[in-house]
Amino acid sequence: MKDGLTHIRIRGAREHNLKGVNVDIPRNELVVITGLSGSGKSSLAFDTIYAEGQRRYVESLSAYARQFLELMQKPDVDSIEGLSPAISIEQKTTSRNPRSTVGTVTEIYDYMRLLWARVGIPYSPATGQPIAAMQVSEMVDRIMALKEGTRLYLLAPVVRDRKGEYKKEMAEYLKKGYQRAKIDGEFYELSEPPTLDKKFKHDIDIVVDRIAVKAGIETRLADSLEQALKLAEGIAFAEIATSASEDATGKATLKNKAAKPERLIFSQKFACPVSGFTIPEIEPRLFSFNNPAGACPACDGLGVQLKFDADMVVPDHDKTLKEGAVAPWAKGPSPLYAQTLEALAKHYKAKITAPWKELPKELRAAILHGTKDPIKFVYDDGVRRYETTKNFEGVLPNLERRWKETDSAWVREDLEKYQSEAPCPVCEGKRLKPEALAVKVAMTDIATASTMSIRNARDWFAALNDQLTPKQKEIAVRILKEINDRLRFLVDVGLDYLSLGRSSGTLSGGESQRIRLASQIGSGLTGVLYVLDEPSIGLHQRDNTRLLETLVRLRDLGNSVLVVEHDEEAILTADHVIDMGPAAGIHGGTIIAEGTPEQIQKNKNSITGDYLTGRREIAIPEKRRWVNKKRMIGVRGARGNNLQNVDADIPLGTFTCVTGVSGGGKSTLVIETIYKAVARNWHGAGDVPAEHDKIEGLEHIDKIIDIDQSPIGRTPRSNPATYTGAFTPIRDWYAGLPESKARGYGPGRFSFNVKGGRCEACQGDGVIKIEMHFLPDVYVTCDTCKGKRYNRETLEILYKGKSISDVLDMTVEEGANLFNAVPSIRDKLETLKRVGLGYVHIGQQATTLSGGEAQRVKLSKELSKRATGRTLYILDEPTTGLHFQDTKKLLEVLHELVDNGNTVLVIEHNLDVIKTADWVLDLGPEGGDGGGKMVAVGTPEDVAKVKASHTGRYLAETLKRHTERNTAQKPKQKAAAAEVPAQRATKKKKSASG
Repeated sequence: MKDGLTHIRIRGAREHNLKGVNVDIPRNELVVITGLSGSGKSSLAFDTIYAEGQRRYVESLSAYARQFLELMQKPDVDSIEGLSPAISIEQKTTSRNPRSTVGTVTEIYDYMRLLWARVGIPYSPATGQPIAAMQVSEMVDRIMALKEGTRLYLLAPVVRDRKGEYKKEMAEYLKKGYQRAKIDGEFYELSEPPTLDKKFKHDIDIVVDRIAVKAGIETRLADSLEQALKLAEGIAFAEIATSASEDATGKATLKNKAAKPERLIFSQKFACPVSGFTIPEIEPRLFSFNNPAGACPACDGLGVQLKFDADMVVPDHDKTLKEGAVAPWAKGPSPLYAQTLEALAKHYKAKITAPWKELPKELRAAILHGTKDPIKFVYDDGVRRYETTKNFEGVLPNLERRWKETDSAWVREDLEKYQSEAPCPVCEGKRLKPEALAVKVAMTDIATASTMSIRNARDWFAALNDQLTPKQKEIAVRILKEINDRLRFLVDVGLDYLSLGRSSGTLSGGESQRIRLASQIGSGLTGVLYVLDEPSIGLHQRDNTRLLETLVRLRDLGNSVLVVEHDEEAILTADHVIDMGPAAGIHGGTIIAEGTPEQIQKNKNSITGDYLTGRREIAIPEKRRWVNKKRMIGVRGARGNNLQNVDADIPLGTFTCVTGVSGGGKSTLVIETIYKAVARNWHGAGDVPAEHDKIEGLEHIDKIIDIDQSPIGRTPRSNPATYTGAFTPIRDWYAGLPESKARGYGPGRFSFNVKGGRCEACQGDGVIKIEMHFLPDVYVTCDTCKGKRYNRETLEILYKGKSISDVLDMTVEEGANLFNAVPSIRDKLETLKRVGLGYVHIGQQATTLSGGEAQRVKLSKELSKRATGRTLYILDEPTTGLHFQDTKKLLEVLHELVDNGNTVLVIEHNLDVIKTADWVLDLGPEGGDGGGKMVAVGTPEDVAKVKASHTGRYLAETLKRHTERNTAQKPKQKAAAAEVPAQRATKKKKSASG
C-alpha cells in the first residue's frame, strides 16, 4: 500500500486548470513532471505541493515568526498526505541589490572574511613590508612630531559600532574618574549621558586626557596612552581639537555636530612606523563592504559611482545641434537651451547645422564641460529680448548640479538616463577601505581573490594549505573545508565561469537557481522536499550532466526532489516521471502517463514518450538556406567582457544560432555588442555597447528587434490583450454594438483603466487589497462588481452572450473562436495561438506570466506587424519552458519569419533548435576566462565535425541519431506504401467476385 511514509498522496487537486488530479509521488526519489506548456505542471508542483508544504511549515511557527515569512494561500485540493517541509528553487534572479554578490549569496565570502581576519598578515602600502604592533614610545613620538600648540583629545574607543543602552557602563567609567565621553560623534558629560536607543548601533569614546603638544609632556602622554590602550583593548585615538569643537575657555562644547575632526589611530597590534599607516583591528567586519568598518567611504562599498556620461548626453555624433545632438536639451518648449547653444556656436565660429562630429574640439569641450572665459548670450522668450555676458556652466556640470539639488524623484529619474556606472576612483572598484586591502593571505588581498573565477578560486584555495605556517593551518583548516566544499558545488552545477565578486543582479534566472541549488547541497539538509523549476535552463548540454549528478546527490542525502523539466536527459535520469496533458489550458490538467522513463516511452498516449522514442521528432530541414557571403552583418574586434577580439559574420535571410557553453560570451556578442551598437547608432538608445571596432553591413537591414524575456508590464493592469493591441479592437467592437450606440458608449467605456465604465469600488482591478499584520496581504473579490472589473451598466452590453469581462476571462483559444468573424481581433489572437499561448487568458495579469511566456507574447506582437522583410530579430533562449511539441510549433513560426526575407538570430543551447539552423556560430571553448573565442562556424554539419567544439560533439550525436531513425523508418514506409496497392487489388478482386 502507498502510504504517507513512502509516497506523497494527493487527492482532488483542482488548482488553476487541474481537473481533480489524484497522484502518488514516491518520496526520496528524483521525480520529473513534464508535459506541454500550460498543461498544469507548475500548478501541481508549485501551486499545490510546494504551497501546501510551505503553508503547513509556516503555520507551525509562532505568530511573531509568521509576520516575517510569506504565508501561502491554501491550495484547492481535497487532501495531501506524506508532505515534508518544502523548499522551492525557482527561476528568479537572486537579488537586485547591488550589494549582493555570488560570494555573499553562497556564504563563501563570509568564510573568506573570517579566513583573512584570522590568518591574514597586514602589509604597509608605503613599504610593502608586514606591519606589526606599535609600542607606546612610538605613539608618543608620533604625537610629539605634531606642530607645537596642537590640542588633542586622547580617546579610548570602548564601544565600536555595537547595539545597546550602555547606562551601566557609563556609570562605571564615571566612578573610575572619567568625566567626558564622545558618543556617536558628540561630546557629553558622563554625569549627564544621553539615552541611547538599544535598537541602533553606537560608538562611545571615553576622553582619557586633553593635551596641548609642547616639550616636556612625554611622560604624561605615555601614561594617558597606556590608560586608553588598557580601556579599549589595545586601541587609542588622538583627535585633534578644532576651534569648532572647543569654546574660548578650552572646554568641550557639548552636543557639538561639527565636521568630522582629524584623528590619529594607534594600535598596539598593527602600525607602519614609516608612514604611520594603522589598522585598528583585524576582524571579519573589516572585510565587509556592507559594513562602515570596511566599506570604501567614497562609494559606500558599491565599487562603482554613477556619473554623467558624455556619450549618453551626445549619443548620436551625426546629429547637429539644431537637430538635438545634446539629448537632455533636445526636448522642451523653452527656447533657452537652443539660444544658449546658438550663442556658443557663434562664439566659436561654428554652424549649428553642422554634425556634432564636425564641430571644433573647443566648442564640443565648452558645451560639455563649460568655459573659463565669459561669453555673450542673447535670449528672446517672445516677450522680451536681453543680453548677458557670463561663463557657461557646461551641460555635464549643469546635470550634476541639478541631480544634487533636486528633491523630485521624477527629475532624478529623467536625469538618470544620462548617467553610466564607472569604477570608484578611490577603491578602483574593489569596494573596500585601504586598511582591508592591506591584509593579505598568501600575498593576495580579499578583493583580488573575489575577482577570480570560481574555477580559478577552487584551484587557489585547494593549493593554499601548502603556503600557510603550521599555526595558520591549524586555524584555517575548518574554514578552508567550508570554502572548498561550496566552490566544488558551484563547479558541479556548471557555474565555474562566474566570479565571486559578480553582482547577483546581473545573473540570469537559471544561474540564480543553480547558485541556490549549490547552497542547498552545501547546507546538507535531509528529509526535505525540493521543488525545482527547469534547472537546465541556460545550461549547455555538457554542463547538464553535472547538474543531473547534483540532483541525484541531493536525492541521495535523503531528500525528495521534484523537478518541472522538459530536458530529454533529465527525463531519462528520473526515477519517476509524471506526464501532464493532453494539451494546454482547459484541454490539460490531467495526468496522461506516469511511471519510470521506460514506461513513459512505451505509453502510446504520451506525447513526451513519442519524442523520447522518436515516434515523433523535430525534423531537420531537407535543405538548408543558401548563405550569401555578400549579405552579412559583420562585427569586428568585439572585446566586451571575456570576448577576445572576436570577428563574427551573421548571414542575412537565414536562421542563425549562436551557441557555446555557459559564460562563453554569447550574450556579450549578440546583445551587448550587436544589438546595443545598432540600437544606439539608429535610435540614439542610451545603453552603451560593449567594446568593439566596428559593425558592417547595416545597409542590408532596416530594423533590429530584441525579443527578450523581461516582463511585458510591471503592473497587474498589463495583460496580453493590452500588450499585443488586441484589446483596442475588442473595445471598439463592443462600442460599435447597437446597444452601446443607443446608450452613447464609446471605446473608453470598456477600459478598466479610466473612469466611466469600470467599477470604481476596486478601480477596475476586480479585487480589493486588505493588509494583514501577521498574515500575508489578502486580496478579496470586489463585492460591488464580483471580480468583473466593470460596473453593471457596462456588463449589460453583450456579444454572443458574453460581456467584456467574460472576454478577458477567456483563454486566447476561446477568444479566437468567439471573434472568428472579426479579423482585427481574431488575427491577433490567432498569432498568440501560433506561438503556443492558446492556453493563456486574454486578460491574464502580466506579472503572472513566466519569462518564456512574456517573450512569446512579444514575438506574437512582432508577427502581427506588417513585415518589411529586412528585419533582424534577436531572441535569447526562446525555447525556455517549452516542451518538444511547443518547440516544434515555435520553430515553424521563426522559420516563417526567415521565409519572408527576415533574419532570425537566436542564442540557444537546445540541440533541437540548433539542428534546424542554417548557420551556427559556436563560442567558447570554455566559460569565463577560458572562453570568448570563435570555435566553429558553419552549418550544423560543419560544426559537428569540429573536435574542439563542445556543441559540435553533442550536435554530432543528435544528427547521427536523426539519420539512424530515418534510415530505420524508410523500410517501414516503403512496406506501408507497398501495402496500399496490394489492399486496393484485394478490394478489386472482392468486388469483381461479388
